[in-house]
Amino acid sequence: MNADGAECVSGDITKLEKIVPFFEDQAAVVHLAGDSRLKADWNSVYQNNILGTYNVFEASRQQGIKKIVFASSNHVTGLYEGDWPISSIVRGDFEGIDKTKIPKVSHLSPPRVDSFYGASKLFGEGLGQYYSREYGVSVISLRIGTVRPYEWPMPSETRFFATWLSHRDLVQLVEKSLEARGLTYDVFYGVSDNTWRFWDVSHAKDVIGYEPQDNAEEHRPKKGKP
Repeated sequence: MNADGAECVSGDITKLEKIVPFFEDQAAVVHLAGDSRLKADWNSVYQNNILGTYNVFEASRQQGIKKIVFASSNHVTGLYEGDWPISSIVRGDFEGIDKTKIPKVSHLSPPRVDSFYGASKLFGEGLGQYYSREYGVSVISLRIGTVRPYEWPMPSETRFFATWLSHRDLVQLVEKSLEARGLTYDVFYGVSDNTWRFWDVSHAKDVIGYEPQDNAEEHRPKKGKP
């Protein structure tokens, strides 16, 4: 099947020899494949997120691709959500919190993974750094926030009003990453311009010109709005 004139193929990323031909004559790779469940078991995480990510990077190298945009995850630093005031924000309890002074988790914050899934994404970031240094591949890792199939958060999804990444902001972030020149390796957080966000996007703004357009507060039900 085709989408907007693009050729679509399917393959198993756990089988390197099967996917290498798909990478021929490609200018860049956006690696989104894997098991995205926070509670995914180790076997699935290993097969799809660790082995699969290695295979994507290696297939790219074998075919001479020089740019990879890797879908990492905010769960690389997920345990920060146990610290106040972030712990209160994810519960929707804003009492005593100045929204202009929320401490932001950044690309410089030490990793604090919260799951096998988060650990697999940290592995992918490290692998990208290695391929960048060893093989000259430009790798950008995006610590993606909460992307919903129905776009904005539902009223019951309290945490998501802080962590939401809109569809158009995600598209912009990927496009800016693909267009970036002169980067060897970098990490950017992907989150919309939410009032209660606790991830720092200033690095993405400064380096690749990311300018989030959306704010989850615009979709929060009026009743009980902080």
